[in-house]
Amino acid sequence: MKKTDKGVARSYGMLIVIFLFMVSCAPVISKQLREKVRPDITFSAVLHDPESYKGQMIILSGIIIETENTKEGTVLRILQRPAGFRGKPKDVDATGGRFLALDNRYLDVNVYSKGRSVTIAGEILGKRIIPLGQIDYQYPLISVEEIYLWPTEKTYPSRYYYYPQDYWWLRSRYPYY
Repeated sequence: MKKTDKGVARSYGMLIVIFLFMVSCAPVISKQLREKVRPDITFSAVLHDPESYKGQMIILSGIIIETENTKEGTVLRILQRPAGFRGKPKDVDATGGRFLALDNRYLDVNVYSKGRSVTIAGEILGKRIIPLGQIDYQYPLISVEEIYLWPTEKTYPSRYYYYPQDYWWLRSRYPYY
């Protein structure tokens, strides 16, 4: 191989790496929907008065509380969480409240199960009042246009074996300890 061929191959390789890096950092909601969303609409404002935001587009993230298939589609009851990198719900205790996401497709309740993280984009349809324990809770109702189910994160046991702090001190003084 000539020197110039190696340089060209290296340049193409670098372009591929840059392209893959850029694609991996892309948001999970399409650009067309993100452009329709007004950034000044907050979840707390929608939760307070969903009727005044009817017809507006919104992107929300959260944790699935319950999934139910009905005649009108699949209804996801979601606990809102602030969005982090790429729109993924942050693993924090802070929440703005709950909302309902209505998808006109059939979504399997075993896949879209309790505890899974989702990011949705859709139109605000208004509100539904559903009993929550002893109270009637006002849920903002969102018609899902795009939904992203985040993969579950696998946890592995720690490889580090814990030794008490005094263990090494004792071992240096008493080699047969």
